[in-house]
Amino acid sequence: MKNKPVIDDICPDKRRIDEHYQAVLSAGVMSLQLRSQSGWSANTLFDMAQRRNPRRAFLFVSKILGRHIPCSPRVIRQAFTDLADSIPDALPGPILVTGMAETAVGLAAGVHSALSQRYADCILLTTTRHPLGSDLFCRFEEEHSHATAHLVHLPTDPALREKLLQARTLVMVDDEATTGKTFINLFNALKEAGMSKLEHVVTATLTDWSENALSGQINLPVTAVSLASGRWQWEPAACPPPINTPDVNVTACGSQPLNAIANRWGRTGVEFHTRLLTTMPPQEGQRILVLGSGEYVWQPYLLAQWLEEQGAEVCFSSTTRSPVAIGNAIGCAMSFTDNYGLGVPMYVYNVDPAQWDRVILCSETPAAAWDPAFLAQFKNLEINEAHHDC
Repeated sequence: MKNKPVIDDICPDKRRIDEHYQAVLSAGVMSLQLRSQSGWSANTLFDMAQRRNPRRAFLFVSKILGRHIPCSPRVIRQAFTDLADSIPDALPGPILVTGMAETAVGLAAGVHSALSQRYADCILLTTTRHPLGSDLFCRFEEEHSHATAHLVHLPTDPALREKLLQARTLVMVDDEATTGKTFINLFNALKEAGMSKLEHVVTATLTDWSENALSGQINLPVTAVSLASGRWQWEPAACPPPINTPDVNVTACGSQPLNAIANRWGRTGVEFHTRLLTTMPPQEGQRILVLGSGEYVWQPYLLAQWLEEQGAEVCFSSTTRSPVAIGNAIGCAMSFTDNYGLGVPMYVYNVDPAQWDRVILCSETPAAAWDPAFLAQFKNLEINEAHHDC
């Protein structure tokens, strides 16, 4: 398999990096000029892949998120901490941290977790593609995405709802910014919905190719932080192959109920983070893969981190509805029917079931909702399923 799991620790030495990067895809050629003050290089941060999406042919595939490429929880935590540490001190509070579904919700939770060590009045509220039946605050579009609509629910806790409306700093988190358009759409939606107290905006990304596109387009100070930044140039192929695009553009309630933990990490607002999932301690030397599900990644990640702290060799990854072609960053793919009852395909990338002594699939839906053909590919599978609300 081309992309083996990232298990070794990555400890950037904070040196300055300037490098040129190029990737050849069947749809075209991506050329990048990357700058980093943090010691994170292009090779440690990402690889390129081809979207099965006519709106944008290329995809930056993070190596340190645990989404498309399995990764050590220690490496993921290092990225959370380094990104949070680059956010300035003395920002006016309360602070709202928000992350983009589905890829960046775990990243936003990790940044919020680290940032909360410096700021006591800091809340997390992520976007989602799951209507929860509670009050909506706003919605906006991510035009280039495979699933364009995003929802932001009002916090169910009255105190968190008040902090949202009184927030003076907005921290918007995404894995990467290519043009900055999604940040602008989210900012405008939040302002129109009633966030009238804002004084400062921060965009926080692992890689930023937008050259701080938000600055100058809003009447507030904007700080752009990232592990690396730069410029990109895309040259489409003269005769690109046809794209087979599955329909995953669904924002709806599925037929399957969500469990009691499903919204206790960011969809409806949180201030504090506690590991809520438990499992049997690992055996010495066990190789364990922990899989999250769609947007349900933060609590599964905390479980993976705990298992790694117990001495296991752990990687974290997740299912996703993002359709990506095999090649470049994507060595292999599993496709199956989603467990939410939406009728859309889901995927797991760069996972070889034979590599793992134990696979823990963390589910926010009942175990019976999973595609049995998908589950049958794993010999040592356990489904970590919390208590379900009716």
